[in-house]
Amino acid sequence: MYKFSIVAKKDQKSEAAENKIKDGLLKNGWCYDKENPDIVICVGGDGTLLYGVHKYLPQLDHISFLGIHTGTLGFFTDYTEDEIDICIRDILHKKPDIFASYLLQIDIYREGMQRVYALNEMRIENIIRTQQTDVYVDGEFFETCRGSGICLCTQAGSSAYNRSLGGAVIDSGLSLMQLSEITAIQHRKHRSLGNPYILMENRQVTFQSEDFSDALLGYDHLHIDLKDVKKICCTMSDKRVRFARYREYSYLKRLKTLY
Repeated sequence: MYKFSIVAKKDQKSEAAENKIKDGLLKNGWCYDKENPDIVICVGGDGTLLYGVHKYLPQLDHISFLGIHTGTLGFFTDYTEDEIDICIRDILHKKPDIFASYLLQIDIYREGMQRVYALNEMRIENIIRTQQTDVYVDGEFFETCRGSGICLCTQAGSSAYNRSLGGAVIDSGLSLMQLSEITAIQHRKHRSLGNPYILMENRQVTFQSEDFSDALLGYDHLHIDLKDVKKICCTMSDKRVRFARYREYSYLKRLKTLY
């Protein structure tokens, strides 16, 4: 028996779609299981899917995700609110292709070490004052960034916040990281790279500062206060999010929905 769960945005359209999907699958012998599903159906948009990924983070090795779009943008979603019947039919009668996206592993060093993960990106952001951050790649000093902060994204996140910073959109299937500065201060006495930097997946990127006290670490839709933090280390994790695709997928078509 196939087990499923649904994570839905709290609006009328998404809740109506949730009820229709749930009824359609239950009538055809599927089991609704919020604790141990085989597939998690995310109804809403990219934010809803990110919420679902973090909700089921300990179970990623045996769960796949499917996104249904009911909002303004759904880069991770495969169906729209007008295609619910098609979606139900595909789930019931087709075997999906599985596409995996690896997560960014973020280790935060305070008194001990705290580990979190991101599908899209991590961001060190300070809106109160200029944040000075030293950047190391594989333990080698790379640069000092002064500005509002810095962003490190995955391929999946390259079309999200990274894109708004002027970063490159990375083609589907490439496992890379991309480093972009956030409103960096540049003048004749201090300059940093000032351009996005694309790194191999096996790199370790470390951020250090004498004072992170007013900064936040944002990762996907979540955040952590960085008071008393001295170092943040980022690598590509062996954890991955598995997307169930029941229909033909074109990254180029998906990308064109952005503009």
